[in-house]
Amino acid sequence: MAATSQFFPLSSSLQWKNRGTTSVTTTSSSINPQFKHKTPNLCSLQVFLSDPQTTATSDQQRTPSFPAPKEPTPRSSIWINPKSKISKEAILAQAGPPRLVRLTGLASSLDKSEPSDQAVSAILSAQTFPISEADAVLVIDNMTCAGNAVFALRWFLKNIVFNKKTILYNVTLKALRKTKNWPQVESLWDEMLASGTKPDSITFTTIISCARQCGMPAKAIEWFEKMLAFGCKPSKFTSSAMITAYWTVGQSEKALELYNQARSKKDQLFEGAFRSMISIYAKSGNFDAAMNVFEDMKALGVHPNLPTYNILLNAMHKAGRPWQVKTIYTEMRNNGMVPNRYTYVVAIRAYSKARYWRDALVLYQEMKAAGMGLDVILYNQLLAMCADVGLVKEAEEIFDEMKKLPVGSGPDSWSYSGIITAYCCSGQVLQAERMFNEMLDAGFKPTIFVLTSLIQCYGIAKQADDVVRVIDTLLERQIEPDDRFCGCLLSVAKNTPSEYLGKIIDCIDRVNPNVGSFVKVLLDENTSVQVFQERAKELLDSVSEVVRKPYCNCLIDICLKYERTQWARVLFDLAIQSEIYYNLQERQEKQWILQVKGLSSGAAFTAIHAWRDDVAEVLQKGEDLPPVLGIHTGHGKHVYGEKSLISVLKERLVEINAPFHEAPDKLGWLLTTDVAAKAWIEGTQKSELMFAV
Repeated sequence: MAATSQFFPLSSSLQWKNRGTTSVTTTSSSINPQFKHKTPNLCSLQVFLSDPQTTATSDQQRTPSFPAPKEPTPRSSIWINPKSKISKEAILAQAGPPRLVRLTGLASSLDKSEPSDQAVSAILSAQTFPISEADAVLVIDNMTCAGNAVFALRWFLKNIVFNKKTILYNVTLKALRKTKNWPQVESLWDEMLASGTKPDSITFTTIISCARQCGMPAKAIEWFEKMLAFGCKPSKFTSSAMITAYWTVGQSEKALELYNQARSKKDQLFEGAFRSMISIYAKSGNFDAAMNVFEDMKALGVHPNLPTYNILLNAMHKAGRPWQVKTIYTEMRNNGMVPNRYTYVVAIRAYSKARYWRDALVLYQEMKAAGMGLDVILYNQLLAMCADVGLVKEAEEIFDEMKKLPVGSGPDSWSYSGIITAYCCSGQVLQAERMFNEMLDAGFKPTIFVLTSLIQCYGIAKQADDVVRVIDTLLERQIEPDDRFCGCLLSVAKNTPSEYLGKIIDCIDRVNPNVGSFVKVLLDENTSVQVFQERAKELLDSVSEVVRKPYCNCLIDICLKYERTQWARVLFDLAIQSEIYYNLQERQEKQWILQVKGLSSGAAFTAIHAWRDDVAEVLQKGEDLPPVLGIHTGHGKHVYGEKSLISVLKERLVEINAPFHEAPDKLGWLLTTDVAAKAWIEGTQKSELMFAV
């Protein structure tokens, strides 16, 4: 195992770019071209820390030796042997900071020079001090202008005798990699071979990583295979990176071969190989396979790092598995991992979408305490979550935090939509109106989403005239209403007192004449069954898929409110035939379940009525019922509703003497026995539902 070396900066007064105190191992395999944080470059250290005549090959461990301090050799960092009796101060005294200042200044001058061979040559030729091999490496290593770095390389090769030309080419290739200049990389490679310079593993690693950064996996593969032809052994870091490259170009068998090689060899068990496979499966949507690799990784004793956890968290978020996001996040924290900003963002998004509001708010507070700023998108997701679960106070606090952000980073129209929806859901009409006016004063135009929330709010408050005013605003501002907005008006209609219903129907007609005319047909006592069926099918076929179920829910509720029970059953049967409502009944040997989760109260009662008829038909045939019959309602409540579905159903079932009782140990379940159900059905006659919603 390579010994771990400690590098100390030469002078705290020298502000070297990307230089600092860090620990690295002195083998070429410790350099991962994927790492974003720069460590002292081993290409340079081959010259700086070892005698040029005795420098080991790039894949061997190097033992640093210190030359006599007659002409101080510039170096970016000094290796301090932990067992040495020589003090750090004594070694730093030999470094010669003035020379380093000149060399880094020279690199800066070359970067600013006109991009031409003549201009670069003029600057280098004008130097009054001799430039050594080590000096040339350091200068190019500190350059940021890749084109001028190539000109400097050519000047150095003409004017300096090199023992290790490979090192100079490597640092120049690294400069080209920074700018993703792939054509020049290939051109420099040709020059390198033409000069008789033999590439080493670092040469290929740099070129391969450049190809990957340029988004050219096929080129990365080409150079990876060329590397083997030149007898250079890839590090486990490079091999792991190539797993993704092979998979990207469709060579999945080769990718799996590299992965299995790393998995089967103990010295190649590298976290990056597993991370590559997890990332591949996650991007392809094979989330179960990603989890299997993760579990396999831990079983083999390889500990996931933070990037791997982040990839897996994001994969489970995309898969719609918030419970697994929570499990993985908890495991990560228990293993001592400190979340970074990406971790928090992914977890909060997953929790917000799933309405895990307690977990989301805890992470939100942690993120703030850690000084990590939230962007407006993340704030808006938190606001939407708070609105959906009725957390008005929390929504207000989040919105106030957004107002403290710098100009341009504060609340946007979506933010106002979220806080207005939070007020609307809780029936706080005045607060919603105040925030709506503040939104207009801030220069934001009202969106269809904000107006939808206001419509719902006024509908709950039975303020029909204000609903009309919102419709006037929408039409005056030429805001295009969508199917959701019209569905919102249908929801308002079912809750509007009959004396104001005409105003709401007129609003529906102004927004969507097709829906408005159908509601009029529904309420017309002279409408025939055939006409109603035809118009209902025509309407449901004309609206988008996402609103067909909400439309059916609202229309059935309106039917029952105005005692159009026959129309309610027609709509329900049509929804079953069109698979708008599906998988409502689940009959097994020991239980018969009716699933009404996601239905409105009227649609749920219509489903119970249809289910009762099915049960009665089974009894008429002389068949036995399962021992348990149950109705599953779920345990949530509608975002704008005051009661849960189960509480409404319990009241209505009592009215029709149905023997269902809430299960004390199962949330959202109403249960009865076969004996009780049989007695109930035999004691009643098959008839239409006679109750109002």
